[in-house]
Amino acid sequence: MTSLPFGVARLDSILDGGAPPGSVVLLAGESGAGAREFLYTSAAMNALARADEELFDLYYGDLPAGATLPDEVHYLSFTAGTGPITREMGYTMVDEIVDTAIDEIAFRDLSAEYFQLSPIPRDWYEDETTSITDLGDRGEYEDVLTAFGDYLSANAEGSLVCIDSVTDLVSMISGDTEWSDIAAVMKGLKKAAYEWGGLILVLVNTDSITDREFGALTDAAGGTFQFTWESGGSKRARTMFVREFRGVLSRLEAENIVRFETEIHDGGFDISDVRKIR
Repeated sequence: MTSLPFGVARLDSILDGGAPPGSVVLLAGESGAGAREFLYTSAAMNALARADEELFDLYYGDLPAGATLPDEVHYLSFTAGTGPITREMGYTMVDEIVDTAIDEIAFRDLSAEYFQLSPIPRDWYEDETTSITDLGDRGEYEDVLTAFGDYLSANAEGSLVCIDSVTDLVSMISGDTEWSDIAAVMKGLKKAAYEWGGLILVLVNTDSITDREFGALTDAAGGTFQFTWESGGSKRARTMFVREFRGVLSRLEAENIVRFETEIHDGGFDISDVRKIR
């Protein structure tokens, strides 16, 4: 069975190509520990592979024999548009990667649906100020979870989908939205992803949720990569370990791999060293 590449060359090589089709992988990390950079790199590298083969070969290399590129790359954000996300990607990797890959990434900004019932002024999250007359003609946006589900149903099959982020959904719990709704969406996503056959990466900041909520998200995902900071002497280092990954974790255990040391360089997020049980 072929795999879908994460877009992180050394990790894909270790995993014999990447993730099994139909996987939902939670990217869970402390602030700045690398989870967001992993998401940006995954989106950009998978898009770059179709946009410019030579540039992809320069920064990633050859795809592993067991890997097949996703049909499309989709990036969903609940609170940000294409411009801010593109700028943030530019902080993670060189401009030539971002500028070339961006046309092969389909962005869906859900901020209008996310903020519509909040006290935030409408012109903060819409491109143009909407008058009362325009609003009356257009009607209100659909519920954010409904819009989220509709987009995935229409576009996720065979694709890499990057979701930024579940933390935003958790922070809007109040009124008509409860934690059980978000947990149900995640469980439903796992079931649907199996039929879609693509790869879905879900970002979450562990500093912003409770242990119980994190446990529920981990249970709803097929795999969880956890990103942490480690301190040694006067330096701090980013590390990543595979907390759970059905069908993949056994490969790592067979190699006695327990933790990855990571870094951010011109090509984005990468693995700098692999720790094994001694």
